[in-house]
Amino acid sequence: MTFSSPLPSKDGKKLFVVGTLARGELVRYDAKSAQFVPFLSGISADSVSFSKDGLWVAYVSFPEGTLWISKFDGSQRLQLSSPPLYAMGPRWSPDGKEIVFFDFAPGQRSNLYVVPIEGGAPRKMIPDDPQGQLDPTWSPDGTRIVFAGASSDANSAIQILDINSHQVSTLPDSRGLYSPRWSPDGRYVIAMPPNPHILRLFDFATQKWQEIATLAADFPNWSRTGDYVYFLHEGDDPSLMRVRIRDRKLERVADLKSFPQAGYFGYWLGMAPDDSPLLLRDTGTQEIYALDWDAP
Repeated sequence: MTFSSPLPSKDGKKLFVVGTLARGELVRYDAKSAQFVPFLSGISADSVSFSKDGLWVAYVSFPEGTLWISKFDGSQRLQLSSPPLYAMGPRWSPDGKEIVFFDFAPGQRSNLYVVPIEGGAPRKMIPDDPQGQLDPTWSPDGTRIVFAGASSDANSAIQILDINSHQVSTLPDSRGLYSPRWSPDGRYVIAMPPNPHILRLFDFATQKWQEIATLAADFPNWSRTGDYVYFLHEGDDPSLMRVRIRDRKLERVADLKSFPQAGYFGYWLGMAPDDSPLLLRDTGTQEIYALDWDAP
């Protein structure tokens, strides 16, 4: 619980404060009923990611920021990170043996880490890089990792780390872009500029970028088949959207105006193994507390 807005009582003997308990409920959007239903027993977690076979899940507890993995049914649960490291964006390696993620703390440089699923100390991937390293995603063959800097960094670019050689290369014309996601077939990478967050698609075959959605986007996610990119559209018209890669057709999946979102950044989007969108529903509380005040 965090406390804010302290106000002393008139007699000086008490302190009134707002106590906030951040908590969420993981839900899945069910297309048949057009409803959000609890998922994985409604755990309070975001940054949810699944192994290639869909049998294992990695997630970050909200708001603690601790990385966990377990079987899909919740069994064999194992903690993979500890405070003060705040884990974000875990992704399974294609062979299911490792998790890549990044740490995040306001005002500090983020780093990429890899940790084996058996546990152990997370290992920094690029320890001497002065730039921030965020949003890692494996290539489908597991030999490379794409990542970028923070959205607030004008020098951020889409970079690719070769796992074997430890060399880092930069995608052409990617300066100012962030939040990359590698497509399941390996042909594309999607990313966004900071303002506005318009989805751009890099085609490795042509070495060119294209805009695929002119709507401001957040938390883009590829479908398992690679046919769609799902994303959140915030602002005055919060909604869950998707764009079809084949013809760039834009579709509204769900209206989020009455859905109270939660997550480290206030919202988050992931995908279940069956391509159902995942969100974190806000179940936190705010109460006024009276604390006894003993003046020194």
